[in-house]
Amino acid sequence: MGLFSRKQYQATGSLGRLAWRRLLKNRMAVASVVIILLTVLISVLGYLITPDKTPYANDQNLALTTKKPGFRITMLMVRKNEPDPGYNFLSLMMFGRKSEYRHIPVKGYSFNDSTVVVTEYEGEGITGKQTTFNLADVVYPVESKPSFSRSDDRISFITIDGMKLIKTSAGLRDEIQKHNLVKKKYILGTDRYGRDVLSQLMIGARVSLSVGFISVIISLLVGIFMGAIAGYFRGWADNIIMWFINVIWSVPTLLLVIVITFTLGKGFWQVFIAVGLTMWVEVARVVRGQFISLREKEFVEAGKALGFSNKRIIFRHILPNSMAPVIVISAANFASAILLESGLSFLGIGVQPPMPSWGTMIKENYAYIILDYAYLAILPGVAIMVMVLSFMILGNALRDALDVKTID
Repeated sequence: MGLFSRKQYQATGSLGRLAWRRLLKNRMAVASVVIILLTVLISVLGYLITPDKTPYANDQNLALTTKKPGFRITMLMVRKNEPDPGYNFLSLMMFGRKSEYRHIPVKGYSFNDSTVVVTEYEGEGITGKQTTFNLADVVYPVESKPSFSRSDDRISFITIDGMKLIKTSAGLRDEIQKHNLVKKKYILGTDRYGRDVLSQLMIGARVSLSVGFISVIISLLVGIFMGAIAGYFRGWADNIIMWFINVIWSVPTLLLVIVITFTLGKGFWQVFIAVGLTMWVEVARVVRGQFISLREKEFVEAGKALGFSNKRIIFRHILPNSMAPVIVISAANFASAILLESGLSFLGIGVQPPMPSWGTMIKENYAYIILDYAYLAILPGVAIMVMVLSFMILGNALRDALDVKTID
């Protein structure tokens, strides 16, 4: 091992290991990483853990408009007359599933022979209407609803596939009480459309992180390429790229994103591209500066003397030594992407309903800030603030940890 023994080398460690140790000593940075990883986990699991598993968490019930956090209600689940398309684990996690039941909030219910009579919930202090459902209509869909012949309290059912089932009215009542009458709790309440706010926040996290991740990838691909070409070759290539960078830099970021969004159209993927194409200039400037400072180093001259191609020198020798500041600026760009997406959605030109987004949630509920339901706009605002703050703290911590001048 030369001047150092193996034990001394392991104690000292590489620069990457020392930077990792410095990062772990920063409690704020560790807390930020935990918050980010927890949000990523929620986003990946998606509909598997949301209370509302319907696509876009968009199960609306206008009888439950703007209910406070912790609101509880009894729901009668009435089977829909729609075929079950079937869902696997992956499709449920990514896209959710249409509910097989209609959820009817009820204040009270009673059974009468082969029917159930419910008093529907229409608001506090309001006497709801009474609705009668046949027991079989609650439990079975139309296509598999059996024909029956009634004898006393016994009903003989014959399903469409020929299987004979014998159910008593008492048996159906027990099944409804166990499986179709459920108590539902809205932990964070409901919005003005009667949707579960917690589910909207959880799926909205997926949108924000997706926009941030893909936008940063786009900015890295474009920015590293342009910056590497300008910094390594200099000359006319550097002049053209820097002129283009300065033109893009002179346009306000939000205005440029709005122009690109109008050009590409409104939608989920358009936001990714629009935000990514506005953040590459910062990456390009940083990479260009790193390449200019490193292209004259001895290891680059040695590579040229050995006959290595420009491609190999750029991507295998200079670029790995330039990644520390790029990693730091990527964390800052991630936070900027979340803010831009939220701003676009708030303006109505970002992610379009019914897809939930933190910016869309603020737009839909900002009028409640002066009322008793201010939390409907504050909750997504706090979520945006926490995520942006976490990425900014992580970026600053990475900057300090990767600074070789301060590494012990």
